[in-house]
Amino acid sequence: MNKLKEFFNREQNILIHLIATSLVIILGLIFKIALYEWLLVLAMIAFVITSELVNSAIELVVDLYTSKFNPLAMVAKDVAAGAVLISAITAASVGTYVFLPKILSIIK
Repeated sequence: MNKLKEFFNREQNILIHLIATSLVIILGLIFKIALYEWLLVLAMIAFVITSELVNSAIELVVDLYTSKFNPLAMVAKDVAAGAVLISAITAASVGTYVFLPKILSIIK
């Protein structure tokens, strides 16, 4: 349990992703999304969380390798963070596709 707590203290972004995941799942249940929509949503959740975990692993390995500033280390960290950003934008796009029509139908 201490290792899990230590992980979430060090990797706060994963906690944000897990909170967003919980909200999306709740919205999916409220809106009773179709099976294919669940598959899309769950695939995007896995995509974002996997990207974040790989990003964390790259950052830890880079930090383990060098403690002083290295331009290549910075590029490696930036590229890994960019992958997380792209996965989050993709997930947001899919979320918009799935949930926006349902939200608009409630507003009308």
